[in-house]
Amino acid sequence: MAVERIGSIIKHLNPGSAINQIQSKNADDVVITLAIRTPLTKAGKGGLKDTSLEYLIYALLKEVKERSNIDPALVEDICLGNVNDGKAAYKLRAAALAAGFPNTAGAYSLNRFCSSGLVSVANIAHAISSNSIEVGIACGAEVMSAPGDRLEAPFDAAVLKASQEAEDCMQPMGWTSENVSRDFNITREQMDAFAAESYQRAERAQKQGWVDDEIVPIKTKVKGPDGEWKEVTVTKDDGVRPGTTAEGLSKIRAAFPQWGPTTTGGNASQVTDGAAAVLLMKRSTAVKLGQPILAKYVGSTVSGLAPRIMGIGPSLAIPKLLAIHNLSLADMDVVEVNEAFASMAVYCRDKLGLDWAKMNPRGGAIALGHPLGATGTRQIVTGLSELRRQKKKTLLTSMCVGTGMGCSGIFVNEVL
Repeated sequence: MAVERIGSIIKHLNPGSAINQIQSKNADDVVITLAIRTPLTKAGKGGLKDTSLEYLIYALLKEVKERSNIDPALVEDICLGNVNDGKAAYKLRAAALAAGFPNTAGAYSLNRFCSSGLVSVANIAHAISSNSIEVGIACGAEVMSAPGDRLEAPFDAAVLKASQEAEDCMQPMGWTSENVSRDFNITREQMDAFAAESYQRAERAQKQGWVDDEIVPIKTKVKGPDGEWKEVTVTKDDGVRPGTTAEGLSKIRAAFPQWGPTTTGGNASQVTDGAAAVLLMKRSTAVKLGQPILAKYVGSTVSGLAPRIMGIGPSLAIPKLLAIHNLSLADMDVVEVNEAFASMAVYCRDKLGLDWAKMNPRGGAIALGHPLGATGTRQIVTGLSELRRQKKKTLLTSMCVGTGMGCSGIFVNEVL
């Protein structure tokens, strides 16, 4: 321990390159020792369509406990990212207790829209780095088969009159996609080409078995069209559409013709059920407990922008986070950017000059689905698995946020 601290001081006095700094190993690093997710399945149609949020979390947390083999009493807090369920905190607490975590472990939920899963990881990491807790679980879960969180009425008239941007917060997501397409000249052809590539990458990753180490099977029950219930084990993502081409996608009609002609059911993220979880602690704790160290958490940030073009948030959050750590996109080996809509993904890719080969190499939310509160955590699970496959080091993840924000995080793979 003393040697590591001396090494840290020497590196601080003679820092060298920024990339060497984030890849250095110190006792106080916050590290990930387990990263898993459930299959992602079509809302209302797939294998998780009749699974409750509390059961989905319960099943995932049982897998965290069993696969990590950690003493549950050591887990001090569990954070859940969730968007659609106002009772998520209650359900998380019950699920954690049912999964075998004692009542000494805290539990809470948060909602930063689509980035909720990423923020849950950041929150637990920050609690560990500030010595508030030693061990925590960050997760995200969404059952979009259940009713969502749509506004039942407009905002208060005084709020709407006070600011056009306040009124813009009420624009549906499909509307904001069309705003991006129109404002920045993103064509239907560009969007369909991006979406087709997402499907093709996801199909290849699934067929090659690259995603197998990401996914844990979920035993649940499904109600058939005849009203009969049957037990099933869900093992794979079911939104991947084999053989998808840009030409095929070009024939799909516009999903929101009242707002614009470019966004379709083929080039937008799928409505999906699923969950993901990450186990975090300090490096010194992991070593003491004999936990395998998968990756190091480096940092995260958030950046705001106009709500009417909310999806381009990653184009602001990514440069901000890289600047904080004196890094560049060239230092990143894999970049996971949420594909809420192809219009926004194309804009962020081109605006940032992202190497498309590094961006979402296993496909993204267009092909896999976007369980809102889970995707930010799912990106970390997927990105770290892909780094292990490539034997590469650095992962950058980024999410857009519904009312006009972007969130990003950086992680370093330690399994080569």
